Amino acid sequence: MAKKLLARDIMSAGVQCVGAHESLFDAAKMMRDLNVGCLPICGDNNRLTGLITDRDIVVECCASGIDPATVQAGSLDRKVHWIDAEADAKDVLKTMEDHQIKRLPVIDVKGGHRLIGMITEANLAKNLTDTQIAEFANAVYAGA
Repeated sequence: MAKKLLARDIMSAGVQCVGAHESLFDAAKMMRDLNVGCLPICGDNNRLTGLITDRDIVVECCASGIDPATVQAGSLDRKVHWIDAEADAKDVLKTMEDHQIKRLPVIDVKGGHRLIGMITEANLAKNLTDTQIAEFANAVYAGA
């Protein structure tokens, strides 16, 4: 019998957070240095409080003529969806499809509710079947 694929098996580990009190300018530099388009935002207790994308910085800040060095990352407050590290791959897909999201933080609930990784479209492509990927793409991009 095949081993059940879990969120922790799919994710990219070693994810780094931008602090909620750090600036959007700092977040943008981190994204550049890490070669990523999204960063988790962590509060003072080092717990996940949100996500910020490069698009958020451009649309919500730069395009409005606001200096990104003057805006805290945590000020772009949006509901963040996450998944337990022990969740089944089917639950990962369902969460991403239901909320039409392309990135999903992975939390180790049993290990102190710590952020331990991130699941992206690239992770799905490497770990799931063509059928699962097609269903994901249809749900997220076509809004099915």
